[in-house]
Amino acid sequence: MAAPLLPKALETLIEELGRLPGVGARTAERYAYYLLKADERGAGKLSDAISGLHGQVKQCPVTFALIDASEDVSPLYSDANRDKSLIAVVEEPLDIVALERTGHFKGTYHVLGGAISPIDGVGPEQLHIPELMKRIEADNVSELIIATNASVEGESTALFLQRHIQDARVDVTLTRLARGIPVGVDLEYADQITLQHALEGRRTL
Repeated sequence: MAAPLLPKALETLIEELGRLPGVGARTAERYAYYLLKADERGAGKLSDAISGLHGQVKQCPVTFALIDASEDVSPLYSDANRDKSLIAVVEEPLDIVALERTGHFKGTYHVLGGAISPIDGVGPEQLHIPELMKRIEADNVSELIIATNASVEGESTALFLQRHIQDARVDVTLTRLARGIPVGVDLEYADQITLQHALEGRRTL
């Protein structure tokens, strides 16, 4: 029987790091070796941050954003300066971070918890759509911004939401994030879907 190439503890760490999205075998090896060489206190801080993650983070029961375990609801919802009649519907909690960084959105959010993807076994029943419908009525929502990703799954989810809300005859304005040509990209390098959205979302000058 061949001797192991690495100590068991290091092999275990490499295996667990390799389970992370976007981390391949070689990257996992580099991360593990870095942690081994790093100051023990630094590695300990990382270990403490990971071990305390599930106990210190929870979902907001209203918006399904991620919040501190000590909070009742998301501060972005309880803030009196936020416009509760305006909701941006996003797929995942980190999408909120991207929109907040713009500094231009003053409404609230609703996290669906994913996007419709039959191949992955995700249907509308797995998303927080019923809770969204209740919020529209409870908060007297006037506009719903569908801010799902510009992917096949995101577009399918947006279309389902549009039809679902229209079928329910809910009196709310539905809008979709505009798609356009990124700054610095020549037209010849833009894909067809991006160009199509750019044409549909054109504005009067």
